[in-house]
Amino acid sequence: MPIAVYLLGLGIFAQGTSEFMLAGLLPNVAADLGVSIPDAGLLVSAFAIGMVVGAPVLAIGTLRLPRRTALIAFQLVFVAGHVVGALAPGYGVLFATRVVSAFAYAGFWAVAAAAAVSLVPADAKGKALSVVGTGLTLATIVGVPAGTVLSQHAGWRAAFWGVVALTAASLVSLLAALPVGRPGQGELPSIRREIAAMSRPALWVSYLLTTLSFGAAIVTFSYLTPLLTEVSGLPASLVPAVLALYGVGGLLGMTLGGRTADRHPLRTLFLGIGGLTAASALLALTAENLPVTIALVFALGLTGYLTNPVVQSRVFTLAPTAPTLAPAVNTSAFNVGITLTPMLGGLTIDAGFGFTSVAWVGAAVGAAALGAALWAAVLQRRTEARTVTGRAPGAVDARREVLTAAD
Repeated sequence: MPIAVYLLGLGIFAQGTSEFMLAGLLPNVAADLGVSIPDAGLLVSAFAIGMVVGAPVLAIGTLRLPRRTALIAFQLVFVAGHVVGALAPGYGVLFATRVVSAFAYAGFWAVAAAAAVSLVPADAKGKALSVVGTGLTLATIVGVPAGTVLSQHAGWRAAFWGVVALTAASLVSLLAALPVGRPGQGELPSIRREIAAMSRPALWVSYLLTTLSFGAAIVTFSYLTPLLTEVSGLPASLVPAVLALYGVGGLLGMTLGGRTADRHPLRTLFLGIGGLTAASALLALTAENLPVTIALVFALGLTGYLTNPVVQSRVFTLAPTAPTLAPAVNTSAFNVGITLTPMLGGLTIDAGFGFTSVAWVGAAVGAAALGAALWAAVLQRRTEARTVTGRAPGAVDARREVLTAAD
C-alpha cells in the first residue's frame, strides 16, 4: 500500500477528531461563551450539515484541479477555520467556523477517497479505502478522548489548537508524498461526464445503503453513555473505557472489511448489517445486564464498521466515470445517516420509551439496510444477466456471489 494512502488516513484522523470531539467539549464551550448546552449542541449539527452540502459542491468545484492541490487547499481552509474558532470571541463566530470547516473537511474526504483509489490497483480499492477510513475510527478511539482530556485541563480552545497542529502536520506530509497531477487518469475530468454517470439507479440504491447501514451503527453509539450509566449501571468513570472498546471493535471491523470488500462485497454487506441488526436487538433486550452489554458494545463497533469499506468502494464500481462526484455524494450519504438516525433516537427517548429504545431504532434501521442490500443484489443480478458479451474481468465471480447472497 503506498505511503500516501496512509497519510490520507492521517488527514482524516486529524479532521475527524474535530468532527466528533465537540460532543465532549459542549459544557466547557457553553460556559465560556455564555450559551445553553442545547445551543452549543447546534455546533455539532452545523458541522454535519456542512458535511452533507459541502462534499458534492466542492467535488464539482475543484474537479479540474489536481487532487494534490485540492487536498492541500481544503486543509488550509480547515486550519484557518480552526484558528479563527480557537480565537472566537463569541458563539456566532464559532458557529460560522464550524460550517466552513465542515465544508473543507467534506471536500477533503471526497477527494481523498478518489485519490486513494487512484493510487492502488483495481482489486485493492476496498483495502485502500479502509486504510483512509481507519483514520476516522482512530479519531474516535484516540483523538476524541485526547481532545476531551486537553479541554478539561487547558480549556476547549486548546483542543482546537491541537487539531490545528495535527492537520498542519498532515498537510506537510501530503505535500511531500502525493504525486503531482492526476495519477491513473488518462483524460481530463469532465463535469458533464461525472453528472451523467450519476443517473444509474443502482448507484442511488448504494447511497441509500450507505445512509441506512451507517445510520444503524451510529444511532445507538450516540446515546451509549446514558444507556450505560442509567440502564446498565456502569460507573461514569468507566464510560471512556467502554467507548474505547467500541472503537477497538470498529477498528477491527474496518480492517476485516477492507480485506473482504474487493473479493466478497455482498457477503460482507449481509454479514455486517445482519450482525449489527442482531446486536442492536440483543442490546435492547439485555441492556440491564452489564457484562452482556459490554460485549455487545464491542459487537456494535465490529459489525457497524465492517461494511464501511464496501459501501465506499461500491460507488467507484457503479460509477467509474465519476471518480470524484460519486464518492462525494457518498460522503453526504454517510452524514445524512449521522444526522437523521440520532434524531429518531431522540424522538423515542422524548416519547418516554427510555434509552434502550435507541437500540430498537438501530435494529429497525438495520433491517431497512438489509432490505436495501437485497435490492442492490437484485439490481446487480439483473445487470449481470443482461450482460451477455463484453464482461469485465471478474464479472462472472461477481455474478456468482450475487446468486449465492440471494440464496
